Amino acid sequence: METNLQPLSRQAHTMEDPLKATVELPASVDVLVVGLGPVGATIANLLGCYGVQALAIDRATEIFMAPRAIVLDNEALRILQMAGLEEREFDKIAIPYVRMRCPYAGEFGRINTLGGIDGHPKLVTFHQPGLERALRRRLGAHGSIRVALGVTLTGLVQNAESVTASLEHEGGGSCAVTARYIVGADGASSHVRQLIGEEFEGKTFAEDWLIVDACKAPRPIDHIEFLCDHRRPVPHMTAPGGRERWEFMLQPGETREEMESEARIRELLAPWASAEQLVVERKAVYRFHARAVKAFSRGRVFLAGDAAHITPPFVGQGLVAGLRDAANLCWKLAWVIQGHAESSILDSYDQERRPHAKAMIKLAKGIGKLVMPRSAIIAILTHGLLRLARLTPQLRAYFDELGMKPKNVFRRGLFVKGRSGAKLVRGALLAQGWVRGADGNTTLSDDVLGPALTLIGFGLDAEAELDEPAYRAFTAAGGRIVQIAHRGQQLHLVREHCWEDLEGVFLPRSVPFGWAAIVRPDRTILHDGPVAEASRLVRESLALLGTPPDSYANAARAAQHSVESLSL
Repeated sequence: METNLQPLSRQAHTMEDPLKATVELPASVDVLVVGLGPVGATIANLLGCYGVQALAIDRATEIFMAPRAIVLDNEALRILQMAGLEEREFDKIAIPYVRMRCPYAGEFGRINTLGGIDGHPKLVTFHQPGLERALRRRLGAHGSIRVALGVTLTGLVQNAESVTASLEHEGGGSCAVTARYIVGADGASSHVRQLIGEEFEGKTFAEDWLIVDACKAPRPIDHIEFLCDHRRPVPHMTAPGGRERWEFMLQPGETREEMESEARIRELLAPWASAEQLVVERKAVYRFHARAVKAFSRGRVFLAGDAAHITPPFVGQGLVAGLRDAANLCWKLAWVIQGHAESSILDSYDQERRPHAKAMIKLAKGIGKLVMPRSAIIAILTHGLLRLARLTPQLRAYFDELGMKPKNVFRRGLFVKGRSGAKLVRGALLAQGWVRGADGNTTLSDDVLGPALTLIGFGLDAEAELDEPAYRAFTAAGGRIVQIAHRGQQLHLVREHCWEDLEGVFLPRSVPFGWAAIVRPDRTILHDGPVAEASRLVRESLALLGTPPDSYANAARAAQHSVESLSL
C-alpha cells in the first residue's frame, strides 16, 4: 500500500484538539470510513484492532448532541468490548424490566431484562454523546487509523482494484483519496448510498414523535415503560446522568415548532414533574422509519448502520443492528486486505446481515402496533388478549423472555454447513464467560480470543492434534490456538493459551469434553468437531476462507526444512 501523504489545503481535526491540529491525508488507504457516529467510530476501532490502514472522515466537526439512540443490549456491549471499550469507559444503566401499560387493560406486558448474558447486562440505557466520545478517544490508540473532521465525500469512482473518493473540506480545498474499500456509515440520509445507486425499501410511519431528554425528575424511574394510549403513546425511560427520556407521538395538526416550544414541553411533562423541577436538556422531533436497502454492498463499497437499514425504536435495536454490521464486516475486510482470505468472503456480509436486520425491522413494526393502537377498541382487544395470554406459563415465558426476538443465527454465509452433533451451532455466536489463566488472572473469554481466527480445544489441547502443515497454515492465516478447560483442571494448564472455565459456560453447558471449534473474529462459530480431527477442521475452514491452497505445501516444505536443519 502507498504511504505518501497529500495536503487537503485545509485544516483537519484530531480527537484531542479538533480546532487547531493540522494533518495531511494519505493519498491511499486500505479502507475509507465515511461517517464517524457510533457505528463509524466502532468500525474504525475494529479496523485498528486488526491493523488495517484506514481513514475515517465526517462532515461534522463536533459530536451531534440531539436525542438519538439510548438503548443497547448484551450483543451490542459485547461488540463494543471487541472494539476495545472497557466496561467503565462510558456511563450506562442496567434495566431490570420493560413494561407495557394500557389505560384500559392495565399492564399487559413485562419483559424480563434483569441479569446478564455473555458477560454483559441484558439491556442498558446510555448517553450517546458519551459513547461517541469514548469511541473517539479509543481511536487514538491505533496508529493505523487517521481521522479527519469537517470533510465531506462528494464523489467516488470504482474500478476492479480500488475506489477513488473525492473529498472537500468545509473551509475550502479538495483532494482525492484512493481506497481498496469504502464503508458508508453516514446515517439515514447517506450520501454514499446515493452515490452507489442503492435505495431504501420499506415505509415511513405517518407519525412524528417529540423526543425529550430532561434531568432532575423528582420521582425517577429505574426501568423502561411504554404507555400505550391510542390518544398519545408515550415511551418513558431512565438514562445515565440523572436523565430521563420521554417520547410523545404528535397528533394530527400538531407542528414541530409548536411541540418543541418550551410551553408545550412543560405541559406534556406535567404528569411527571412541574416546570420548576425538571431541566430539559435536549428536544427534537423525528419521524420513525422502517427501511432497508436491497443490497448492503455494491462493488468495493459497503453500507453499515442507518445507511443500510433504519429500524423503528420500539425494540431498541437501531444502533445495535449497526454494531452487528461493524463486527461482521470489519474482520472480513481485514482478512482480505492482509491476504488471509479471498475477496469472495465479502459477499457473505450481505448474506448474513440483511436477513437479520430485516427481521428486526419486522419485529419493531409489530411492537409499534402495540405501542400505537389506532383506537380504544383495538387497544382493548389487542392489549386485553395479550394480558390473558400471559396467564399461560408457556406464553408468559415466551413474551417475558423475548422469545419473539430474532436470534442472530445465520442460515447462509461464511461457515461450514451442517451440524456436528454437539450443542454448538455453526453460524451462531459462541457464548462468552469468565475464564482464569495459569497465572491466576481472570478475564472474559472474548478478550482471550482477541482479534483473531481462533481454534479452541475444550478440555484438551487442540494444538497437540494439529499436524505441522495445518498448524503453520492456520497461524499464517491469522489464526491462534486456545484451550478452555473445566474448572479445577490442573493437567496441561501451564501454557499461556490455557484457561479454566469458571462458570461452566462452555464445559459442559455448550460443548462436550474433547471438542474443538474454529471461531471467527466476530465470535461466530465457523466449524466444529472432535479435537482429534483438528487438522481436518483447520483445512476445511481455510478452504472456505479461500486461503491459497499452496499454503499447506509451503508449510510442509518449511516443516521439512526445519527438520533437516535440526538434523544437521
